[in-house]
Parts: sequence; structure tokens; C-alpha cells
Amino acid sequence: MQHYSILDLSPIPEGGSAADAFAISAALAQAAEAAGYHRYWLAEHHNMPGIASAATPLVIAHVAAATRHIRVGAGGMMLPNHAPLVVAEQFGTLATLYPGRIDLGLGRAPGTDMATARALRRHMAPEDSFPQDVLELISYLGTPDPAATVRAIPGTGTHVPVWILGSSLYGAQLAAYLGLPYAFASHFAPDYLADAIRTYRATFRPSEWLEKPYFMMAMGAFGAETDEEAQYLRSSQLLAFARLRTGRPGPLPRPRHDLSEVPPAVMQQVRHALSVSATGSPETLRRQFAQVIAQYRPDEVILAGAIHDPSARIRSHQICAQVLAEYVAPQAQAS
Repeated sequence: MQHYSILDLSPIPEGGSAADAFAISAALAQAAEAAGYHRYWLAEHHNMPGIASAATPLVIAHVAAATRHIRVGAGGMMLPNHAPLVVAEQFGTLATLYPGRIDLGLGRAPGTDMATARALRRHMAPEDSFPQDVLELISYLGTPDPAATVRAIPGTGTHVPVWILGSSLYGAQLAAYLGLPYAFASHFAPDYLADAIRTYRATFRPSEWLEKPYFMMAMGAFGAETDEEAQYLRSSQLLAFARLRTGRPGPLPRPRHDLSEVPPAVMQQVRHALSVSATGSPETLRRQFAQVIAQYRPDEVILAGAIHDPSARIRSHQICAQVLAEYVAPQAQAS
């Protein structure tokens, strides 16, 4: 494995505000940089009362300004919601302000419900133009073409690294065909993880952007001094996901020992969706990370762990970093 990273949705904590979420994200990014994390990604979601990262490029700028060298990016931007030129200008601007630090992960889903998707897009096209939009966007960020009638300014010549994100085989196939790095959303959609990895690696075509496959998998992670404390901290995410599944989204709940408000059938679905996870003390995390890394052989893992208390969230990621550093190849640590 080469790197370990963090995926952050800027969760709005129960009893807090979006301003609190942004401050927490900046503090966590600073702690992540000190702990050796390679990149810090934020994700586009809309009309979600518990997520503050809707204007993703702005939050990326906020986090990049609060840090010095950690890579910061989108995991991801939902490209069907935007014109490729606008995304190229936004990330070209970020790359100009923070050179050598910006990543652009692209997703095909709307990142919201259909009513909100219609409000975002205004005119929804019936055809799937995602592959063409990806290539158009990459062209705006590539080597300047003097003959081009439309250019992204800033953007052209910045060569912002573009990733394909996915939770099914579609993204794996597209990333392999285009020769791009691929990130799988196994932290909430584990069912196609193994098949997506095999498909991506088996069908990958070298490109001007990447010589060989580079696969990153997302997983939940909750670290604490004891297993019991880690499970308690994780209860916030379990409850938030259950409420989302039952049509009651809201801020990130405070942790609790009693989750009986969630019907057993719903909790079973939630635990399955969030099953790609490591939760526990350092020794428990060591065993669980080792199993995941041995089974899937990711080039990189990106951790998603929504914890209500900011200090506990920072401590969780510090513990996870101490464990994951044991699995990073020496040459990657030196880079």
C-alpha cells in the first residue's frame, strides 16, 4: 500500500451549525497533515441537513488554506450537475492558488434526490454523457491548445489529476478504459467491491495520465483507546445512516449506547452497507486493517469516520494513522 487518506463530508453535528462543521474540517485537516495522511477529500451532496460540503470547491479552498502540503480534493464532484467548463475553471483556480495539491474525483450520480437534481440542473438531459463530459473536462485542464475556441482560464495547463469514482462496475470499466485512477465507495456500498477491483485491474489501459492501475478504496474507521469506546463513537454514524434510510435525514447525532429506535431490519441493512469498516482499539484496528489490505490489496485507503465530538474524531484518525503507517511501503513513506 502506498498511502492512507481521509474522506470528509463536513458533517453538521447535532446541536451545531454549518460554521461549526467548517471549523471542524479545517482542524481535522491540520491534524491529518501532521499525522501523515496523504490527501483530504470532500464530497458534493445537496439538500442534506447533516452535510455542509455542498459548495465543494469552496470548502476545498477553506481546507487548503488551513494546511500546508496535504493534497486536498473532491471525492467527488458530481459531474452531471455541472458543465465541464465550470468545473475546470473552479479546479483550475484551486490548482493555481494551491499548486501541486489539488485532486478532482468525478462521480456520475447526482449526489441528492431527484427533485434537488432537477433544481441543480434546471434542464435534465435524458442521455448519459458522463464519459464525454469527463474527457471534455480533462481537455480543459490539459496542455494549452492555441487553436481551441473555448479554454478554462484558470485551468488550462494545470493538469489537475482526475479520478473516476464509483460504487458499481460502471466506474471501474470507465476508469480502466480511460487509464485513470479509480476510487470505490465501499464505505457505504460494499457489494461490488471485489468485482470492481478485478474489472479495473484486468482491463486497465495505460494512458498519458497513468501507466498502471491505481486503486483506492474507502472504508469506515473509528479508533479509540478501547473497543467499547470506538463502538460508542461509531453509533453516531449508524444512527445517522439509519435515519437517512428511513427518510429522516438530519444532523450527525450524538453517540449513544441505545440504538433501539432503529428497527432491527433497518439496522441489519445499515450494518451491511457500512460493513467495510475498522472499529476498535489500536490492536483491533491492526487486525481489521490487515485483513482488508490483504484481501483487496489497495494502493490507497481513504477513511470516512463521522464522529460527533471533534476532539474524539481527531484522536480517532490519529490512532488509525499510527496503525496504517505500518502497512505503507517504505518508498511511499519517503515520497
